[in-house]
Amino acid sequence: MSNSSSISHFLLLPLAHTRQLQLLHFCLFLAISLAALLANGLIISAVACGHLLHSPMFFFLLNLALSDLGSILTTVPKAMHNSLWDTRNISYEGCVSQLFLVLFFILAEYFLLTVMCYDRYVSICKPLHYGTLLGSRACAHMAAAAWASGFLNALLHTASTFSLPLCRGNDLGQFFCEIPQILKLSCSQSYFKEVVLIVFSVSFSFGWFLFIVFSYVQIFRAVLRIPSEQGRHKAFSTCLPHLAVVSLFLSTGIFANLKPPSISSLSLDLSLSIMYSVVTPALNPLIYSLRNQELKAAVWRPITGRFPKH
Repeated sequence: MSNSSSISHFLLLPLAHTRQLQLLHFCLFLAISLAALLANGLIISAVACGHLLHSPMFFFLLNLALSDLGSILTTVPKAMHNSLWDTRNISYEGCVSQLFLVLFFILAEYFLLTVMCYDRYVSICKPLHYGTLLGSRACAHMAAAAWASGFLNALLHTASTFSLPLCRGNDLGQFFCEIPQILKLSCSQSYFKEVVLIVFSVSFSFGWFLFIVFSYVQIFRAVLRIPSEQGRHKAFSTCLPHLAVVSLFLSTGIFANLKPPSISSLSLDLSLSIMYSVVTPALNPLIYSLRNQELKAAVWRPITGRFPKH
């Protein structure tokens, strides 16, 4: 009986079995990753360099763009490499690192989206206290807490998962390393520690989800009480991008991990994993820039060369 220490590498799930489809997947992933790099890079540079965007909402958006970039750069380059060179290998150390980084960026993004929801709640429901509750120091602390929470949760899950002995081969049914696929390789029946950790994390995350739902109930109630139609439209414009990103992020992630086994299939599992780990982070910049005129102007200003007059 072998254990995890005797495994030198894992075999990832191939995206296709024919050379033509492998090259097609490589081109698609290359296009998505380049688009995501460009879009998120433009947002990061626009927020960092544009003094008009130095506000809590855009500060958190900059952090969200960083987490989106991290998510894509953790999974896509390896998938592209495997498709281009027709291989499935990932080293044991590479799999450990990839699992940790995937969890880190996804969990950090979830916590950042929750913080951004609080920002919208204070902005609309408690506008007179906005400067007090969301000062620069408070924003820095909340962003740091989101990143730290993602780091600690990722570290605990990674350590717990790879502490189990693995003796059922090294073939992973996914194009990147993730916890459920690694647990399937374990010959140990002592899943209790990891299951308890997962239940705790899910319960903790569900609490944040309830906070998001409660906040948006209060936000919509406050928006509907705004007398002017222009005021309501402006308030909705600042909330709808965040709500769309949260909905896309949670719906794809929840369905991918909690779907009924009766509808599970290899192609569906692969499509859903690509949706929440690759497509969603790539779409976030587009969703935010479509509805936010300030961000759109700041992003296009360096490209068109039209800088504001001082």
